[in-house]
Amino acid sequence: MLETIAMTSSETGATPPKFTLLIVDDDKIFLERLGRAMEGRGYAVRTADTVAAGLAAVDADPPSYAVIDMRLGDGNGLDVIARLHERRPDARAVVLTGYGNIATAVTAVMLGAYDYMAKPADADEIHHALMGGERATPPENPMSADRVRWEHIQRVYELCNRNVSETARRLNMHRRTLQRILAKRAPR
Repeated sequence: MLETIAMTSSETGATPPKFTLLIVDDDKIFLERLGRAMEGRGYAVRTADTVAAGLAAVDADPPSYAVIDMRLGDGNGLDVIARLHERRPDARAVVLTGYGNIATAVTAVMLGAYDYMAKPADADEIHHALMGGERATPPENPMSADRVRWEHIQRVYELCNRNVSETARRLNMHRRTLQRILAKRAPR
């Protein structure tokens, strides 16, 4: 369901804000709090709690900024990112997710996201990212190459509905090798 939090300029008599922001998240409490916090920073906020409502909001009036959750109840937030990039290529979008991995971060950026942030992220961090602030510095202890490989295998495995044979075929590896990798703990 699409919900408008901010009043329009005709209702308040004020000049319209130059920052329009669409927030798409299925966590209603987070959605409401972030909406209020971003209004306090000068954004005209619209919210949506489903992919369908987010797509409708983008089609109706593409915002200049967007904060979009990766996984929503009715689909993937990347669909909203792609539509926003089609309708308004200059828009800045930040993807939020609690399920971060490298492959989805790369996909999000390729589809037009400006930044990719792990939840929980506060309003100041999100505002900083939307305004084009410096991106986060690289971590002191980045993931090892073994961990990156393991994450990729896990992602493909999940996308293949946990079908070992199909995953092995897509990764071009022997099924038994894949089974041994899946049976082990994640590398550090």
